[in-house]
Amino acid sequence: MLLAREGGTGGLPGLAFVPRRYRPTAIAGLLTPGIAVMTVGFLTPLAIALWTSLHGAGGWSIDAYMALAGSTLFWRVMSGTFQIALLSSIAALLLGYPLALHMSQRSPKVRRVLMMLVLIPFWTSILVKSYAFIVLFGREGLLNQALRAWYFPFGPLDLMFNRTGVGIAMAHQVIPFVVFPLLTSMLQVDRNVYRAAEIMGASPYTIFWRVTLPLTLPGAAAAFLIAFTLGLGAYITPALLGGRRDLMIANLIDFRLRETLDWPAASAIAITLTGLVCALIALARRVSRPQH
Repeated sequence: MLLAREGGTGGLPGLAFVPRRYRPTAIAGLLTPGIAVMTVGFLTPLAIALWTSLHGAGGWSIDAYMALAGSTLFWRVMSGTFQIALLSSIAALLLGYPLALHMSQRSPKVRRVLMMLVLIPFWTSILVKSYAFIVLFGREGLLNQALRAWYFPFGPLDLMFNRTGVGIAMAHQVIPFVVFPLLTSMLQVDRNVYRAAEIMGASPYTIFWRVTLPLTLPGAAAAFLIAFTLGLGAYITPALLGGRRDLMIANLIDFRLRETLDWPAASAIAITLTGLVCALIALARRVSRPQH
């Protein structure tokens, strides 16, 4: 009981029974495993890639980056990567927003069930889901067989080895990352705001456009950013469902590593992509920061 009366824990309720003088040590102990994992699993490979990109056969140089700047293939692949990531993120946001809105309006018990249903595809391997889309989207796949049985007049849909199939599959894969930030943003809205709008005579349509949508825009921006960032690094889906014109940055890195054995170029591409993602995140944080 004496430890419980020590006061606030700086937002860490798990430390409520730790004496105040020991809390910095406890916090450091809790953070150390995560920092170690990030250092070993992310920062160390990133540092190795940076070193490889700057260390050619003749010593230190920026030749790999200069070659990228003048490479037509790199810029074409970069443009296609941004287009596919953008389209799939918009599609995931348009699909995930109504789902999150529906979940936010249900009781906590029903909401938990719906959250589990959203998470089930998330627990499935991306490789398995990509092969499932092959079975679904193929010219003799389940979708075209169903359309043929319903006498669809426009023939089999061409959804394989093109940007359409890649975009649909990527949108499906990132929907959980879109739904949960949106759901969190919607649940944070005070219900009294909706009641006040109803008392003032606002219709459900007006409440959505004038209350719900403006108040959940920060969550929508965060959801879009997460989906877009994940889309930039997609590898398996475009490799299995995409065509020659749907090569993405991760596939180009793999090509440089396995086919041409150009490790400095592959490392330079990886570092460039990482820098672009960090710049986008910083820009999004600056834009979404409240203006005083």
